[in-house]
Amino acid sequence: MLTRKQHELLLFIHERLKESGIPPSFDEMKEALDLASKSGIHRLITALEERGFIRRLPNRARALEVLRLPDSIAPGLNAARKFSPSVIEGSLGKRPAEPSRVAGNDDSGSGISIPVMGRIAAGVPIDAIQHRTHSISVPPEMLSGGDHYALEVRGDSMIEAGILDGDTVIIRNANTAMPGEIVVALVDDQEATLKRFRRKGASIALEAANPAYETRIYGPDRVRVQGKLVGLIRRY
Repeated sequence: MLTRKQHELLLFIHERLKESGIPPSFDEMKEALDLASKSGIHRLITALEERGFIRRLPNRARALEVLRLPDSIAPGLNAARKFSPSVIEGSLGKRPAEPSRVAGNDDSGSGISIPVMGRIAAGVPIDAIQHRTHSISVPPEMLSGGDHYALEVRGDSMIEAGILDGDTVIIRNANTAMPGEIVVALVDDQEATLKRFRRKGASIALEAANPAYETRIYGPDRVRVQGKLVGLIRRY
């Protein structure tokens, strides 16, 4: 059984290795978990190593390898594997693998029909998510457990996460998120935006994947997670 912080750190290391092939630094881990010092990270890594979840590779700086994942987080990780953008983590400048995509976004063809609920801002937040406009058909393998919906992207704040203006993103309903996940966030119950979820102390940070946009910080009572990104559809 892992503690909450051990669980968060293991997931953070796993996601960074999957995205860039490079383990996060101790400073990055400290910031992601909102810890006061790196000594806390050392203790968490030692605990994960003793429990057989990770190992430190000798004679290499920042060298960590994830050996296994607990069953409790496997569903979330399975969902994340279905979306691996061509360029992700804009603030880190890394380049992982290609995303799950479908050429075209009409309603014809085989697949599962999900509703398109309007537009979402990948830029400055816009009005809250609209009502259902139409439906699209997506491959079953793009969907994980739970309810899903789609949103049309407007804006360029997530371009370094491989999410472009005009894409249609596939969202799984969720009201919580782990640091680093791309989410639909509702700000002040009025404005919806697509951003990377972070925590800054007691506050919530919504981080763009485009250096032209600043990270916005909000009190925890001002932001509600409405879902997590699991895939995208691009019209070629």
